[in-house]
Amino acid sequence: MKNVNEKYGERGWAMVDQFLTYTKRSDFLVCVDSDGCAMDTMDIKHIRCFGPCMVAEWGLEEWRDAILERWNEINLYTMTRGVNRFKGLAKALGEIQEKYCEIEELSALEQWVQESPELSNAALERELAGNDNICLRKALAWSIAVNQSIDRLPEEDKRPFPGVLEALKRAHRDADIAIVSSANLSAVLDEWDFYEMLEYTDVVLAQDSGSKAFCIGELMKRGYAADHVLMCGDAPGDMEAAEKNGVYYYPILVRNEAQSWDEFVREGIVHFLDGTYGQGYQQKKKDQFLRNLGKK
Repeated sequence: MKNVNEKYGERGWAMVDQFLTYTKRSDFLVCVDSDGCAMDTMDIKHIRCFGPCMVAEWGLEEWRDAILERWNEINLYTMTRGVNRFKGLAKALGEIQEKYCEIEELSALEQWVQESPELSNAALERELAGNDNICLRKALAWSIAVNQSIDRLPEEDKRPFPGVLEALKRAHRDADIAIVSSANLSAVLDEWDFYEMLEYTDVVLAQDSGSKAFCIGELMKRGYAADHVLMCGDAPGDMEAAEKNGVYYYPILVRNEAQSWDEFVREGIVHFLDGTYGQGYQQKKKDQFLRNLGKK
């Protein structure tokens, strides 16, 4: 959709207040997460960037293999999949302190993660301005290094899952489409732009826009009924964001992403648009999602 490019420019994506500039086009709204949901980027970013940058920043090379394996379990394959990067970092460092070595001033990071209303680089910079702390400084340096490492990943290694473009095209015929992601804004825009998917997107909300639950709630203020809003995601946090706003959730199952998007086109969007999503289909999809992450 052209107004996305008008908002963000050709390459130097500019930050704007998207809640003020967003205009409702349809009575239906489909929110789509990016990493691990639409884009096959979650595994590669954690395996090549997040975990290794943590090992380097805290000098954990002695236990590298075990630490990286645990990082991936936390962030990819269990019920903490998709957790905010700083929450994942605090959890991983807490386990490392218990098992391997002291993490200096870790309590400051744990407290900030628990109390801050926004968990982003910008929010951490503001915290550091009034609370200079070695663990917080290292967390910011780690996060910046992660973004730089992600930027260096070859474009061909960051691609959408099979079926995503077809699903966006189908949904966009009858619904507004919002990217609702906790990832870095510029990375999301670059990746979606590269594969020409922004054309089927009405608004892009990323890490600096607030939590996913907050973003969905703000979009609903434009006049969407709760049963006319659907969140597509791959992580428990996506389901929780949908439940907090009383809207529907469609899961993209890890290791079964292509099949999930195929079903979305054949069944999910159909149930959503014809008003039958809540008549058994929603519970079926939630049960599948929880089983896939080992919850049931």
